[in-house]
Amino acid sequence: MTGASRPEHAPEPYRFSLLPDFPYVLVYNCQRRPPVIMRILHGSQDLPEILSTLPSADDSAP
Repeated sequence: MTGASRPEHAPEPYRFSLLPDFPYVLVYNCQRRPPVIMRILHGSQDLPEILSTLPSADDSAP
């Protein structure tokens, strides 16, 4: 998967990818193999509030 790092919203290892033709954003852990989708969010939601509940990088490891 390819995606953008958005450190203002979530720390590494999380990446963001837009779904073409849909108003949704995938948030995934790029350090996991295969990548683990953590959230599928509608773009109009309050992303900072929702993303504050993501596990830390240490908690999301296998």
